[in-house]
Amino acid sequence: MQAARHLVGHAKAVHHRRFSKPIRALRRFLAENGELAETSFYDRVRHGGRGLQTTLSLEAFGVKAGLDRKGGGSEGARAAKQLDVLEAWVARGFQALGCTGHDPLLVLVDQLEQVWSSDRESDNTVIGLLLAAKRAVQTYGGAVRCVLFVRSDIYDALQFDDADKFHSDELRLEWTPEKLGEVALLRARASLGEPVSSGELWGGIFPARVHGQPADEYLFSRTLPRPRDAIQFLNLCRDAAHSRGAKRIAETDVVGATLQFSQWKLLDLAKEYLVTVPFLDRLFVLFQNTGYVVIRGAVATRLAPFTRALHSQFPSYKNALTADGVVEVLYRVGFLGVLRETGVSYAGSGQLPLQPQENEFHIHPCFRPALNAENPTGLTPFDAAPQLRRYSYSSDNTGVVAQIAGGEVRFGQSRDFELLDLLITTCQRLLRTLARAQLPGGAHNQLSEQLSALVARTVELRADPWPGDLIEYVSRAATYLDELAHRLAESGLGTARDEGIVRALVSSSELLHNEIGGHFTGYDDY
Repeated sequence: MQAARHLVGHAKAVHHRRFSKPIRALRRFLAENGELAETSFYDRVRHGGRGLQTTLSLEAFGVKAGLDRKGGGSEGARAAKQLDVLEAWVARGFQALGCTGHDPLLVLVDQLEQVWSSDRESDNTVIGLLLAAKRAVQTYGGAVRCVLFVRSDIYDALQFDDADKFHSDELRLEWTPEKLGEVALLRARASLGEPVSSGELWGGIFPARVHGQPADEYLFSRTLPRPRDAIQFLNLCRDAAHSRGAKRIAETDVVGATLQFSQWKLLDLAKEYLVTVPFLDRLFVLFQNTGYVVIRGAVATRLAPFTRALHSQFPSYKNALTADGVVEVLYRVGFLGVLRETGVSYAGSGQLPLQPQENEFHIHPCFRPALNAENPTGLTPFDAAPQLRRYSYSSDNTGVVAQIAGGEVRFGQSRDFELLDLLITTCQRLLRTLARAQLPGGAHNQLSEQLSALVARTVELRADPWPGDLIEYVSRAATYLDELAHRLAESGLGTARDEGIVRALVSSSELLHNEIGGHFTGYDDY
């Protein structure tokens, strides 16, 4: 129908042969079926579909008896007969005009995900459209070309006999950071209406660096690899600068836009896959306030408390609501990437499916700010300043002399400093154990930084003439070590409780609590 409309207008405007027989017949056909009026393409497609479900008037082509419901046969057979007649006359129209000296009619079809719902019927709709596009090219001898934009996960899920025949027609669109940078540059030129170089964009309009990274690298590593997401992030940065009356985007504008963009994209991801993965938004809670490194076993631990409720809400998805099923779904939608020899791989063209032995996954940087998961693990730094007691220690910090605030002198506070020394040597021993441990992702560095910071804080306190309540400080440090063990085990990042760095942290906590003389609640009480 669209090709017929094109021919009628094209014959008059370009070839000046509006009244040749095939063109006259097509124009009469369009008029009789109400297709000559200027309406949107969407409305014409809907109208044409309804016509095929009932009947089309084909008298313009010399077919006197309407191929309607009275003609008998199935609805599909009647539609096929009508299409055969229409296609034949459209082909004659192209032949009569001899449209070989200019570009063909190009039909672009997008947003197929809106008619696809991961069932056989919607699969057949998309498969039928693919086959129809190939048939149009063959029927009209290249005078019509069709380009279908299909989301890769939908296309890869289609199963039909002629799928192999489309390989030569496939073109996978891969949006690398470099290509997204080109899009950003083109948009900047169009927006400003003047030439803009890459150096002017990154270092002039945008800051040169954000959090120590090149600005373009910072931005495009935090978006899903598609232009609309990148443009939305850039516009959000621009709006942040505009809200403070600035003409150039500052680093603070980009950083401020990062959280809001991340929150938008987390919501958008759930909406995008609402039809095929209706439980997707329920899974995000499993990754809030944790590290971005995710171990397969930890997913099972986090999922367990919610499994019964999820199975009750989504009974038809029970097979997917397992630890392995959840990991597979989150990888497929781009929420998780898998660590491989070449680095972290996110789902896309040429990527292998997940393998059973693959164990370490990373949350995509796009979603980390919204989930408060911007560090490899959920380990938090030690922040426990000791409470000020009513006495201070002598400046040589031998622990032998103490001066009461009122001026009276007393002796015998050395045990507190012995506890500080024990804490320092304990943490140093843990650092040596950690050097031999195998922690995934950036967990090794993060834990090393936390322990080193605790050592540095304790050494500073050792030299402080007014250190405060040191027993409480060591007690809280001991509890902190046990909390680190708990978080590592909970995240699946450490080994079993009875070995490795987790065991070392628990043992160190026990040792310190025993030296203090307090009750140790311990790992088992969490």
